[in-house]
Amino acid sequence: MPLNLLSLDQYQAHQTALPQINKQCLNRSSTAIIRSPEVLQDDLKKALMFARLSESQLERVARHAVRIRLDEGEMLFQQNDPADRFYMVLRGQVKLFRLGPSGNEKVIEIVTPCSTFAEALMFLNRPVFPVGAEALQSAEVISIDNADFARMLHESVDTCFMMLGDMSQRLRGLIKEIDDLSLSSATCRVAAYIATRAAPDTGGFNLEIPKQTLASRLSVQPETFSRIIRNLSNQGILSVQGARVEISDKERLQQLASACAEPDISLAETFLYPGSLSK
Repeated sequence: MPLNLLSLDQYQAHQTALPQINKQCLNRSSTAIIRSPEVLQDDLKKALMFARLSESQLERVARHAVRIRLDEGEMLFQQNDPADRFYMVLRGQVKLFRLGPSGNEKVIEIVTPCSTFAEALMFLNRPVFPVGAEALQSAEVISIDNADFARMLHESVDTCFMMLGDMSQRLRGLIKEIDDLSLSSATCRVAAYIATRAAPDTGGFNLEIPKQTLASRLSVQPETFSRIIRNLSNQGILSVQGARVEISDKERLQQLASACAEPDISLAETFLYPGSLSK
């Protein structure tokens, strides 16, 4: 089926043909991609959360879902906006962050393709987003209606228990996150991040996240992050050329990362969807 791309004004003129969409889902430069429910069902199945739904449930979710295209740097929603929808990333990366009273930004997570986020808010009365969401690069997301998804959970005990199990896994990831931040050194956190991203066959990877954003995600000052990378390079553990990171000594890197690499679930993994990590 051909794709119809509408501007925001055109999209709003066709609102009667689509489920109601919150205003925060689209800002002035974003584009709604109008697709048939069948195509959206195929997109939704890429996330384990939706792949485990029945065909009738998946069709219902697709009827109330909209695919949205975001430009690099574009906001999906702001911190404290009403949270009437949750999201799945199809392409690109979305940064979740909090702003402090002084305007300082703390990156909470970098959400990658096939990951869902903000779904837990559907269980609250009058929820608001505790974080802002911004596209780190050109991205596409699917927006899902909270109210209808919650009604579907009321109708299916099995699906509701599936969601509860998944939320428990994400809580486990948050506890691991607290352990890493409070009990591990900055060098350990940086080494652990690099060790988990390196490809097994080549020993290297492309750093697609801006270094300042990555430093915030790891709760490290940008200058500290640069110093750690420089020290690892001077020790012959790795080398950096532009955005390319090559691992020269995997064993020594793993030794540095070992304190942060206990066999447990990381917060980033739980966005991919928690249930996939259950033993």
